[in-house]
Amino acid sequence: MEMISTMAIWTAFTGIWPLREMPYPSGMYTTVVLALPDAIPFDLATPIETFGRVRLPDGRPGYRTLVAGPERDIEAGPLRLTVDDDLDALQRADLIVVPGRENPLAPAPPAVLAALRTAADRGTRIASICVGAFTLAEAALLDGLDATTHWLAADEFKRKYPAVQVNPDVLYTDNGKILTSAGAVAGIDLCLHIVRNDYGTVVAADAARLAVAPLHRPGGQAQYIVRNRAPSRPTTLDQVLPWIEDNAYRGLALADIAAAAGLSVRTLTRRFKDETGQSPLQWVAGVRIRQAQELLETTDHTVDRIAAQTGFPTTSNFRSQFGQVVGVTPGAYRKVFRPGPHRPADEAVLAKATPVFLPENAKLL
Repeated sequence: MEMISTMAIWTAFTGIWPLREMPYPSGMYTTVVLALPDAIPFDLATPIETFGRVRLPDGRPGYRTLVAGPERDIEAGPLRLTVDDDLDALQRADLIVVPGRENPLAPAPPAVLAALRTAADRGTRIASICVGAFTLAEAALLDGLDATTHWLAADEFKRKYPAVQVNPDVLYTDNGKILTSAGAVAGIDLCLHIVRNDYGTVVAADAARLAVAPLHRPGGQAQYIVRNRAPSRPTTLDQVLPWIEDNAYRGLALADIAAAAGLSVRTLTRRFKDETGQSPLQWVAGVRIRQAQELLETTDHTVDRIAAQTGFPTTSNFRSQFGQVVGVTPGAYRKVFRPGPHRPADEAVLAKATPVFLPENAKLL
């Protein structure tokens, strides 16, 4: 008679998957960090530090991490780096991490693109950090997939690679073998996500504690985006945009904005769409959200008061719109961004937090 483990019975009965039922892999995963000329130093350091510090419960390292590139010596900002190996290392990797470059629009060396395609064809996992997504897209590895990048580069990415489904609001995307992260610190989020997939939540939580970072951050990149950035060149809206900034707290109607601009409603709507990519009322909503963010960051005003000050009809409407646009509640946003005295104990609590990750169909008794 076939024996059924207690854990299997528990999973079948509750619908809850265990953190890790199978043994840890007997060997290390080999992670190759691709160092290209003009690489962003922080993006290079993130996977080296995060994967390099992963330890299993028995003390074994979880990853063998090395740096490879098309040249022996790489300049990364003010740093000069000697790589461990050449591009052949990519074909021996279990995971390749592609950091961003200071100029993401500069073509990557053809040999690099060819090596990435060959590795992808072999089924190697490939992850990008920040604007490293441009390199993956140039290698045609993101066509038809969900991807993200730094929010400042998202619009340019969409224009340059229309075959990629870009989501600038998330911290990272996981398509199985191809993964991308948003800007800067989101690379840590992605690395911890990979560790959790490889070794489970317990090991990933230990890695998060070493990084003094949460294992999982609520919300996404949307809470860090600067909204309604004025067009970089002169436009026909130059006069009305500051007027909206000063009057967004009022219950503005489309006719009010058109009158302030000295335009018909139809002309105003067309020019807003052409020059900002938004409707006039979408622009107003963005201004209100940004002003609310500033008040959450710089004052102790209640959420009710901030909603009224920034022109939202009700607090409920404010909470709803803020959550939809920013991705977190006003209270959660304030907790992250409100300046205050440094509290080491708070960091310790944050780093020790270990969220429980359940499958979508999990049922709690």
